[in-house]
Parts: sequence; structure tokens; C-alpha cells
Amino acid sequence: MPLPSTFDPGVVAALSALDAAAVRHVFFVACGGSLSIMHPAKFLLDQHAAIPSDVYNAAEFTSRAPRTLNEQSLVILCSMTGTTRETTAAAEFARAKGARTIGLTVEPDSPLGKAVDHVVGFEAPYTTGVPIDAKNSNYARIYQLVIGLVAQAGGEDLTQPLSISLAALQPAIDRAQDQWAPMFADYAPRMAAHDVIYTMASGASYGAAYSFAICVLMEMQWINSQAIHANEFFHGPFEVLDKDRAFILMKGLDSTRPLEDRADEFLHRFGSDRNIMVLDAATLDLTGIDERFRGNLAPLIFFDTLWRFAYKVAEQRDHTMMEARRYMKKISY
Repeated sequence: MPLPSTFDPGVVAALSALDAAAVRHVFFVACGGSLSIMHPAKFLLDQHAAIPSDVYNAAEFTSRAPRTLNEQSLVILCSMTGTTRETTAAAEFARAKGARTIGLTVEPDSPLGKAVDHVVGFEAPYTTGVPIDAKNSNYARIYQLVIGLVAQAGGEDLTQPLSISLAALQPAIDRAQDQWAPMFADYAPRMAAHDVIYTMASGASYGAAYSFAICVLMEMQWINSQAIHANEFFHGPFEVLDKDRAFILMKGLDSTRPLEDRADEFLHRFGSDRNIMVLDAATLDLTGIDERFRGNLAPLIFFDTLWRFAYKVAEQRDHTMMEARRYMKKISY
């Protein structure tokens, strides 16, 4: 079946060359921030297809060598610069097993771009400093891959509603930035004073919580953090909660929202409002985004708005963001 003209040409080329009906397993493989987008991608696939899938850290993917990886597998990989060694090695490993591979990167001529069967480009302001339209982000590209795969494999065709929703995403992000700006200005001085800040979410939003914890708070601000699943919170982590603990809770719009509601109630029962910042997607104006995709697109709104919040925290701490990193891309490791 033809894909919409509004889909990215790289996505269209990759899916058109694929026998979607023959795919029996999908592997989502990456590291760090790129790994974080794989969680909502799997969530989306789980919602709309009966195709089994797994999310793997790239190095563990090659080390574990899952026996289900074979000629009927599709491996989707992502590395922003395309230079992540573990992800390139994972692509080469997958192809050696006969799997089809699609790589997402901002640099199509990078090692990852050359290691995969098909490369899909995307835009990222975090490395270039140039603002983008969210419909051209890695989230958007991987969602197009997933929904396109579902349609071509004989499932429900939601490619047009997705395209319309992605076109409405950037305006929704801009409105969220304006709406949450006063909250960010209020919380930034207090959050900046904490040595530990936990993030929390569930479902499609968990990846955003994971990314903000490890790639922003820890990598760029040297603030200790941990992304806690909203239900796992009640199986051990809630014992750290008191009036002085800092949490950022992301409440999305997918089927797991009741888990986040429960965590919200407990946080405010035993914690302090001053140290608990809640981003609630239910309060946002999501005009133009199809109801069926609001839960899947909320994580990108969280991620983009929190990125701006991170700079406010950095200003309070007199700590630059990417430039201050001690190890990342500065030494051999």
C-alpha cells in the first residue's frame, strides 16, 4: 500500500523495500537518549499490532545475542550523530544474522548510516542549536516507521491521522512552553539546590523520564537522578520519599495514566509541593492531534519543554549544559 506523501522520504523508502507481512519480530536498539525513544515506539507497536518486539541497549543486544534474531526480524536503530560505536556494531551484528535494519541518524553518511540497509534522517536542535519542527524529530520518524509497518503488514491504516497529528505537534509544544513557563520559573531555583532529582512516568512517557534523568540531569548538570517507573515506585523506591525529596512527575494521556495518578497522590501525601513538579498533559491544548495519538505524542512535549527547564536550572547553578561535560565525546572510553 502507498504511504502518505507527508511521510519522510527515508521512511517511505525503507518501508517500501521491506516485506512487512514477513516481519515476525521487531528489535528497537540504541544507547542513551536515542534508547529513550525506543520505549514509546514499542508502546505504539504494542497498541496497534500483534508483532512481538523488544527494546535493547545496543551493547547488550550484541552480547545477549537473542536467538529470535533472524531473517524474519526487523531491527530499528538510532544514534543522533551516527557515531555511537555500540549501535553501529549492533547494526552489523543484526545484518550478519540476516535481519533487515533501519538506522535513524542526523548524519546519513555516518558509520551507522553505512552499516544499515536503510537510513532515515531526522533533525535535532540539541546538537545544531537550530530550532526544528517537531514533525522532523527522531520521535516523529520512528512513529512513522511503526505506524507504516502496521499498515503495510495488513493492520489498521493510521498513517494519515498520524501525519495530521505530527503537523500539529510543534504548535502544541509551543503552547505548552508558554503555559508551563511560570511553573518552570518557580521550580528552577529550588530544583537547582538539590543534589538528587528523581523523574517518574509510565507507559509511552517513561522514555522521556529516562532521558531527562540520565542525559540531562546526570550528564549535563551532574545532578544525581534515577528514572522511576510510576508503578515500580511502590515496590521499593517510595521509601526515599520525604518532604525534602525532589521529583519531576510526567502524567501522560495513554492507558497507563492511572499508574501516574496513583504516584501523584502518594507524592503529595508524603512529600512537599515545593519539591514535586508535575507536568500534566491533560492540562494542555492539543488541538489538531488525533485522540488516538495524544498519549504517544505527549512524551515529546515533555521532553522539549523540560529541555528549556534544564537551561533554567543550569543558570541557577552557574553550570553550562553540554560544554561542561567532562568525558562525553572528549576522551576515549
